[in-house]
Amino acid sequence: MGGLRGCLLAEVRGSKEGPQLELDQLLSQLVARTHDVMAAQDRMRGLLRANRAVIGELSLAAVLERIVRAACELVSAPYGAIGVISPGGRGLEQFIQVGIGAEEAERIGHLPEGKGLLGALIDDPHPIRLRDLTEDVRSVGFPESHPPLRGFLGVPIRVRDEIFGNLYLASLTEGDFSAEDEELVSALAATAGVAIENARLYEEAKSRQEWLAASADMTRRVLTDPEEEALRMVAQQVAELAVADLVTVILPVNDEQDLRVAVAVGSEAQDVTGFTYPLAGSLSEGVLRSGRTQVFEDVAMRQPPSPALVVSQLVALGPAMIVPLAGATAIRGVLVVGRRPGRRTFGPAEVDMATSFASHASVALELADGRREAQRMALFEDRARIARDLHDHVIQQLFAAGITLQGAVSGMGEGPRGQMVEQVIDSIDDAIRKIRTSIFQLRPHAMLGGGLRTAVLAVVSEASASLGWDPHLHFAGPVDSVSDEALADDVAAVVRESLSNVARHAHARQARVSVTLDGAVLEVLVEDDGVGVGDGDRRSGLDNLRQRAESRAGTFTVEPGHGGRGTRLSWRTPVPG
Repeated sequence: MGGLRGCLLAEVRGSKEGPQLELDQLLSQLVARTHDVMAAQDRMRGLLRANRAVIGELSLAAVLERIVRAACELVSAPYGAIGVISPGGRGLEQFIQVGIGAEEAERIGHLPEGKGLLGALIDDPHPIRLRDLTEDVRSVGFPESHPPLRGFLGVPIRVRDEIFGNLYLASLTEGDFSAEDEELVSALAATAGVAIENARLYEEAKSRQEWLAASADMTRRVLTDPEEEALRMVAQQVAELAVADLVTVILPVNDEQDLRVAVAVGSEAQDVTGFTYPLAGSLSEGVLRSGRTQVFEDVAMRQPPSPALVVSQLVALGPAMIVPLAGATAIRGVLVVGRRPGRRTFGPAEVDMATSFASHASVALELADGRREAQRMALFEDRARIARDLHDHVIQQLFAAGITLQGAVSGMGEGPRGQMVEQVIDSIDDAIRKIRTSIFQLRPHAMLGGGLRTAVLAVVSEASASLGWDPHLHFAGPVDSVSDEALADDVAAVVRESLSNVARHAHARQARVSVTLDGAVLEVLVEDDGVGVGDGDRRSGLDNLRQRAESRAGTFTVEPGHGGRGTRLSWRTPVPG
């Protein structure tokens, strides 16, 4: 009986403990799931906080840094970074990192370029999660001074359909990132893509506003400044707005056979200013011919037989764009805008704004040219009117006065009074010759056409700047009847070389140029009151003038001037009938 009773009591007791055990298990599961729900809520709150932190900024640089910090806080990662992919998809253009101090970063050295494990995300933009990155064959290229990393999580960041870059997270503990961490970081990366696009659009709009304001200021100044100053101002504004290291304005010269760097602004600008090189075989040639902007990620990577950017052979450049100065009627030249090697390339928005700015500058330059030409023509018309009045009125009156005096002196006979009147007649004749010279100087050379007188006037006008004063110019005889262009070129060369010697060597205060046609002999006489003929390079120029005279069966002499002071240069040649 006792044994049976004990068994019954045990069975009753067991039937009571069974429901209690199941209840404990259910409560434990409920508590565990409650903890999971609370953890999930914490993660969602963390994701929301991270999203708010990311979308609350419009500066792209600040947005990128906030994304990295928010991702590290979201999954408790000690190290994080964003790698911005270069426009060509070859490597990383920027690398923003957190968790590594300045001293530690300096010991590590140069930033990653997007190879190895980091490059794997570029080649295949899908999340990568590793328990221990040191065991992955792609984990190469880490410097010895780099912190020892184990867990790794990489997620691509998309801006619409474009892969902008990758978000990298790392830990010091193996297997520190879970599948839930990957989902959270992927969700944050999606929000980051929207924030990056907004920041890009904001910065682009701000940049366009700056370009437009600069374009309006440029147009106003171009219309008033001389051409070279206007071109320099255009280059300076492009350098500032495009954040470029070097901007050059390159114009065609020598009948468009060569190119010349008219203006250079920025790094080592003095080394390229004024440099001239052949148009054929250059990158600028294609832009001048097509009128379309060309952009290069790295001009230094171009190898023959590809056309070369000649400026980059003088100054080291990486990213560059060649922008046409295309006006309403023609392409004036090109703008070469360059950055140092290693800097980011020019984006589509920058290229579009620079091209538009250059077009506005070209139109403004054409308007300025038109305004200057109109002012020039008005000046020429005014000078032509003065010349016409001098010829039609003043000279005629002097002629009449001279004829009257000649008639009067013929009845006076010889004597002091007759001699005085003859001196007055000679003065009138000299005044008539000077007025005729002034008339030719007042008339535009283009309206006069070619000719010996025009050539000499042009050379004397050019020499005045180097002399610091105007030489006296005298024509005698029917010099305008000389139609031989080669002879006119020789005469111009004689006058140019002679006045150049006066400016460089003579230390003269005045000079006189006389061109006389007497019968069939033309003489060019240049006299100065300087120190006389010396030795040195002056002789080579004089030998050239002697050869010109001898080739025409003429003569050339150089001797001291009147009273032994200064120099008297005579160049004589027969004139073909």
